[in-house]
Amino acid sequence: MSRHFEELVNELNDQLLLMSGRVESIIRKAVEALQRRDVTLAEEVFRDDRAIDRMEMDIEERCIELLALQQPLARDLRLITSALKISNDLERVGDHAVNIAGCAKTLDTLPPMRNAADLPELAEKAIGMLREALDAFVRRDADAARALVRRDDEVDALNRHLFAELLARMVSDPAAIQASMALVLVGRNLERIGDLATNVAEEVVFIAEARVIKHHAEDPAVRDEFGRS
Repeated sequence: MSRHFEELVNELNDQLLLMSGRVESIIRKAVEALQRRDVTLAEEVFRDDRAIDRMEMDIEERCIELLALQQPLARDLRLITSALKISNDLERVGDHAVNIAGCAKTLDTLPPMRNAADLPELAEKAIGMLREALDAFVRRDADAARALVRRDDEVDALNRHLFAELLARMVSDPAAIQASMALVLVGRNLERIGDLATNVAEEVVFIAEARVIKHHAEDPAVRDEFGRS
């Protein structure tokens, strides 16, 4: 591997890490805007998301350049192709943060209402999953990534509990329907962030081990169905 190519790959890795830091920050800012009903902070999320969009385009351009001009092999090729997917997943996380910030603006126009009990834990679990997925990427830690994939059910379960709580609130108090629906949307966006963190973790396993684990490919039942040993 030429020194120039190695430098380009390292720069790509650095770009991904910078983007991941920005994405984690924007989610936390969106959740804080929601908790405080802070419209000014929500507007910052919208501006931050535009910067994340530009970062995704820069990473995509770098990946295409490396694939077209350098003809990478083995682990470097896996890193570059996975970087395309990870940057797209991170950009989508930014979009979900924008949706949460939009809900914060909606709630600011409505009468005050207490947050759902499960919402803070759901937010922390979703953000924590993303942070741990990105930490696994930095370390190329396939074992940690696999463990993270198995935890996605925890976020799904919390979101179901949140929905049930908000549904009961809407049934008992029709005046709370609009605000409760906004919080249902917040829960759905946080659940999707957990799914995207899982996607990143799956790519970490692919980079580290050249193994595909998406769609439960390592599950024995799935292997048997498709005739794999």
